[in-house]
Amino acid sequence: MRSADEHEPMAALAARHGLRPALARPRIGAYLRQVWHRRHFTLEYASSRNAARYTGSPIGRLWQVLTPLLNAAIYYVMFGVILGGRVGIEDYPAFLLTGMFVFTFTQRSIATSAKSISGNLSLIRALHFPRVSLPISCVIQELQQLCYSMGVLAVLLVLTGQFPTWHWLLLPVLLALQTMFNLGAGLVVARLGSSMRDINQLLPFVTRAWLYSSGVFFSIQDKAVGHPTAGNGWSGANLPQWVADLMYLNPAASFMEAAREILMTGYRDAPYAGPPWIWASCAGWAVLMLLFGLWYFWRAEASYGRG
Repeated sequence: MRSADEHEPMAALAARHGLRPALARPRIGAYLRQVWHRRHFTLEYASSRNAARYTGSPIGRLWQVLTPLLNAAIYYVMFGVILGGRVGIEDYPAFLLTGMFVFTFTQRSIATSAKSISGNLSLIRALHFPRVSLPISCVIQELQQLCYSMGVLAVLLVLTGQFPTWHWLLLPVLLALQTMFNLGAGLVVARLGSSMRDINQLLPFVTRAWLYSSGVFFSIQDKAVGHPTAGNGWSGANLPQWVADLMYLNPAASFMEAAREILMTGYRDAPYAGPPWIWASCAGWAVLMLLFGLWYFWRAEASYGRG
């Protein structure tokens, strides 16, 4: 005679004995605890990727600094000199360099996170760990690189006449908020990139359009609304102020404006500076994007590595 277990569906039998699929998505609280328990793996993985990134290059990690510097030099000539973006902005080199270094941190974090799942399928299939560790390690990797870049930026700012003030102590706070935003955005593109491989081809165009619209090499306030200039009437497009405010709500623009307020003496009082709520925008984007990105990535945890 058959036992009762033989007539019971397998799913019900497993549930009755407390069994669940090995790759089932854990609850969000348990998931975050797993991430914390594997923090050492995440940090070591980020450090090893940094060490290996430029091993075949004669100048190695200097490319992390040279890339935004070379871009800044090109943009200075094209947009600052030829198209007149520097007109009306005091210490335009510091303005441009600060924007380039800050934007590059977000740009590279998103680009590397997009390939964090699709580029590590063998690791995912071989080991059991929370998959969110991979995009986290990508953002940590870029943050480590940023530390070198910020040291170079500080030297360049001094050379352009911007000497340290107590406001510079706020820079770690801003970078922490930007890291939170980068991680949230990185988690979104990591999930998309795990199933849509073409996103890696599309991202460069998206980030380039983002770059051009974020005020990296021009003042949003000056070009959208304008301000009186000595002997030259009114500069800018004479658009309503809400247009400029909407452009400043762009997270990249918010982080760049906050960085300029910190690093450039007197920038807050300049007529081309951003609105007073820039820090609130940075904090809001950081929290909202991190929470959404974590939720969005976690929802597909069980599917990563199956494609």
